[in-house]
Amino acid sequence: MSPNSSILLWDVHRLPRADGRVFLVTGGNAGIGYFVAEQLSATGATVVLGSRNPAKAEVATASIRARVAGARVRAVRLDLADLSSLETAVESLEVECLDAVVHNAGVALDELPRRRTGDGHELMFGTNHLGHFALTRWLMPLLSAAPAARVVTTGSFAAKSERLDLDDLQSRKDYRPKRTYGRSKLAQMYFGVELDRRLRAVGSTVASVVVHPGGALDSLTPSRPPVNVRTVGARLSAAPAALLVQGKHAGAWPAVRAVLDPAVRGGQLWGPRVFRLRGEPRREPVWSHLTDASVAARLWDASCDLTGVDPGTVPR
Repeated sequence: MSPNSSILLWDVHRLPRADGRVFLVTGGNAGIGYFVAEQLSATGATVVLGSRNPAKAEVATASIRARVAGARVRAVRLDLADLSSLETAVESLEVECLDAVVHNAGVALDELPRRRTGDGHELMFGTNHLGHFALTRWLMPLLSAAPAARVVTTGSFAAKSERLDLDDLQSRKDYRPKRTYGRSKLAQMYFGVELDRRLRAVGSTVASVVVHPGGALDSLTPSRPPVNVRTVGARLSAAPAALLVQGKHAGAWPAVRAVLDPAVRGGQLWGPRVFRLRGEPRREPVWSHLTDASVAARLWDASCDLTGVDPGTVPR
């Protein structure tokens, strides 16, 4: 099947079957992650929700089971802000191989003061980027054991206008919450692109794909009580915004396609079709600043130092 025919045939409402496969979705208990998990569950795959809050994860799994007949969904405790817990979290998956992981979980702060993880890292950079970087190290044996696994990293359109300060990755000198968030997502996207380059260099069967959800608002998201409840007032007030952006159910589409579509290749970037903000998922050119190999290499080395990940245990 050619890439063009795949684009024509792909239907977000009629996903291909994935029986027997296992997918992990970080932050799968809420927001875009919840809808990624719900949509993947409808394919017959086993979907594992990684969540730092077991109670919220159980509510999310119950919601998915209520909407998807025969859903194979369960949860594991996963706290990306606690690097020392990640090896145990991966062991708790209790699987022999993993067909895909969707790096979706994230922290977004919009006010002062600057906050830190238990490991002392700035909270957004430490959770969004460093946590997923370290998690991938522990997941790699499971991913490599699958026939053609995928690492799907969820970035953000907010990262497009940002640039990394490699001398101040943790925003110690000038902390501005929205900018720090955008840079943490940009770091994730650099990681996704660089990971695929390194996987290709060692002949790995694992592929790394980067996606972004465009503009995804709670007010345009279908209700999934008690996971997400949208009031009539919120729906009406958000109606004009639907011309440009979408709900989080649609924000999940690029990640779902990156997991399932056999035409998707490592190193690609996928996002919404319309103005890169809304609509069905399509491939888009990798942003020019994400192709800077020197920045990616420096970020990779710094991430190894900050997480304590042995460079010999990840693609070099």
